Amino acid sequence: MASLIVKERLPGPQAVSDEQLLDHVKNHGGTAWHPVGTCRMGSDPQSVVDPTLRVRGVEGLRVVDASIMPKIPSGNTSAPAVMIGEKGADLIRHAS
Repeated sequence: MASLIVKERLPGPQAVSDEQLLDHVKNHGGTAWHPVGTCRMGSDPQSVVDPTLRVRGVEGLRVVDASIMPKIPSGNTSAPAVMIGEKGADLIRHAS
């Protein structure tokens, strides 16, 4: 792999001290987490969505996406989001 590297791009050869490297990370770093939980599902009054995905206080509205997750899962959010979609579709299909 080393033979393919022409030069260091970031943070650059001028960043040599721990402080310079840390500054680069602070200014340019980010997370790979997928935000979830903005409409947390739960049974408590603080949750936005009830266990059947209905928005509390708004008749006829459900949230069926990753925003209902109470916590960020430790793995990728894709499979849980698909499961939420499938469960939500099932709940809507069987709603009276």
